[in-house]
Amino acid sequence: MQKRLKVGVLYSRVRVEEKWIFGAMEKRGVDYERLDDRVISFDLDNPAPWLAFDAVLERSISYTNGLYSVMMLNAFGVPTVNTVEVAKICGDKLVTSAMLARAGVPQPHNMAAFTPEAALEVIEAIGYPVVLKPVVGSWGRLLAKINDRDAAEAVLEHKATLGSVQHSVFYIQEYIKKPGRDIRAFVIGDRVPVAIYRKSEHWITNTARGGEGETCPITPEMESLCLQAAKAVGGGVLAVDLVEHPEKGLLVNEVNHTMEFHTTQPISGVDIADEIVNYVIEVAKTGK
Repeated sequence: MQKRLKVGVLYSRVRVEEKWIFGAMEKRGVDYERLDDRVISFDLDNPAPWLAFDAVLERSISYTNGLYSVMMLNAFGVPTVNTVEVAKICGDKLVTSAMLARAGVPQPHNMAAFTPEAALEVIEAIGYPVVLKPVVGSWGRLLAKINDRDAAEAVLEHKATLGSVQHSVFYIQEYIKKPGRDIRAFVIGDRVPVAIYRKSEHWITNTARGGEGETCPITPEMESLCLQAAKAVGGGVLAVDLVEHPEKGLLVNEVNHTMEFHTTQPISGVDIADEIVNYVIEVAKTGK
């Protein structure tokens, strides 16, 4: 008799996305367990409880909790969606940019420095305005558009004084005059099932910051670019954020490995939760 697959879903809080994922699991009759990252623990001398899972889907809000959880699970030999290598890459914007650059994926001009003095030189070399980003972070938080030298000196001083890992590396990106929107496309395995425009009058267009969603048609160029980006970071279940450069065309801005889709699923009619569950089931079956 064939063994029934067992899947874990690691989460921090049950948001609407997790409700949809749990619902898709139940609809398919999947044997799954909810794993709250606030209460779980890992005994490195006794991995046996975790070996009951054929795959674990990581949906942690905390990057640190999710990263170390999948690190432990992968070390125990438990497949995860996404893998620890993908989490390491996508959880750090600078590392993501480096992997995209290595793969030749078109992206905005990005530079990095490690002191305020070096960062100021980089900013002035690129030319104002520029965007200063934390290497770790989500929801468009702690982004700064730097319009002139006075602003650059002030923000760099503040970041240097704060001193955390989010602020001690200066990740600097050219400012792109977007047409009031960017694009979020979803990659699941080797498919790009859906994309949306995120529209806003503000230069930050994240829906978490008030941007509005609108269905975006997926062109062959967009699909190819998204699949290239996904491959560059290791593949899996990902959201690829694209910007429309006025001269260079479509560029990959970021790749996210634990994305939200509370805006995309209702407006597009695409059941992203079910797509994710289907992918997780395949990983559970194949072990990879």
